[in-house]
Amino acid sequence: MKSVAKNIQMTTYEDLLSGSKPPGAGGDGNVQEIPLTELFPFKDHPFKVLDDETMQDTVESVKAHGVLVPGIARPRVEGGYELIAGHRRKRASELAGKTTMPVIVRKLDDDEATLFMVDSNIQRENLLPSEKAWAYKMKLDALKHQGVKDTSRQLGEKYSVDALSENSNDSARNIHRFIRLTELLPVLLQMVDDKKLPFNPAVELSYLAGEQQEELVEVMEGLQAVPSLEQAKRLKKYSQEGKLDRNVMDAILTEERTVPVQVTLKNDRLKQYFPQTYTPKQIEEVIFSLLETWKTQNV
Repeated sequence: MKSVAKNIQMTTYEDLLSGSKPPGAGGDGNVQEIPLTELFPFKDHPFKVLDDETMQDTVESVKAHGVLVPGIARPRVEGGYELIAGHRRKRASELAGKTTMPVIVRKLDDDEATLFMVDSNIQRENLLPSEKAWAYKMKLDALKHQGVKDTSRQLGEKYSVDALSENSNDSARNIHRFIRLTELLPVLLQMVDDKKLPFNPAVELSYLAGEQQEELVEVMEGLQAVPSLEQAKRLKKYSQEGKLDRNVMDAILTEERTVPVQVTLKNDRLKQYFPQTYTPKQIEEVIFSLLETWKTQNV
């Protein structure tokens, strides 16, 4: 069955940058120099603007050449303009001592603006899991509002996620898993960003109720432990069965993990202790005999 998402006509980012007007879009499409004080961030903008090394490179470029690619913005009812694309360029302009920035102004509704905001950022390298999670969630909601959602909620969500994957490097399955992360408490999602909580266990923990996640955070802090994937799956299972409480969390996180012991003895080191005529079997017998003696004396 074809996804109904294919029937939706969306303006591309290139259309916005060109002089042609997309259907239903207002504004003259010309590049304008707008004061930075009149540019406001997009509501719930999921992408972080950091004053890191990459930003410093952008600042140097802006100082030398100005902003080469105009931002995209839409008028605000309360005055000024809401940035759709160009948050990093605006910050770089501020740090470079600029007072204005080139911007193309278009009248876009909330869903159109959200789609452009996400699409202009989602292909960036080194995005944090939280950035992808909220960006995909916002785009999914916008697509549903535009009519991607079917009469069946389950089918509608499937079609929407499939639509997201059509212009993404992530599969529909992975996009769904990223969106699940938005169900995590901020403290747990931050742990994912900080690589203290692996992605796959985090997805499983996202199915826990908010109160259960709060308790789990306390248990994790007390035990200084992070659930493995298998432990996270068990926590999810107990939660779905209505049996998850602090005692169960404690028991699961304190259970012993069986870790196989593997020791490799290098031949070049062994040769200096044994005659060349010794077979591997004879060497093994001597080693274990010595270990038995050591065990008797030290245990």
